[in-house]
Amino acid sequence: MLRALTVASLLLVPVPGLAPMALATGSETPAKQKCDEGTKKKRKALGGLFGSVAGNMLGGSMGSVGSFLPTGELLSEALIAILDCKEQQQAAQATNEAVRGGVGTTSNWTSESRPNVSGSSSVTGQETLADGRQCLTVSDVVIVDGEETTAPKTMCRKPGESKYVRV
Repeated sequence: MLRALTVASLLLVPVPGLAPMALATGSETPAKQKCDEGTKKKRKALGGLFGSVAGNMLGGSMGSVGSFLPTGELLSEALIAILDCKEQQQAAQATNEAVRGGVGTTSNWTSESRPNVSGSSSVTGQETLADGRQCLTVSDVVIVDGEETTAPKTMCRKPGESKYVRV
């Protein structure tokens, strides 16, 4: 029974790159709409149910299977437009790793879904604003078929919070 439930739950988890591309509306890029709307809606609907069932049956031993980073909070629109869903997740993870390391930290990634696509995220500065927010200057670099795109950003966190978000 456990095996059947586990296999069934895995079949319902969306896999980036395998779902058909959604039509874009307004100013959103097709990649952003596909990644954010497609995965968030399905995960919200099914995540609670299967997460609690799997957590209860397996004692929470599934680890980070199906982890999802909010790419819109971590990546610029310029990068979201040129990266597929899996690459967006890789770039967001690189940003998280670099931010955890602080000033001088660089985290590199190489696309798992397309050849000749890679990138990095580097923390180049830090400051505390008058309102108490701690901010980091982060430079994202993405290289697609030899063409480099650089996107600097500022990420801040409020006093008492641990999460940095793009501002």
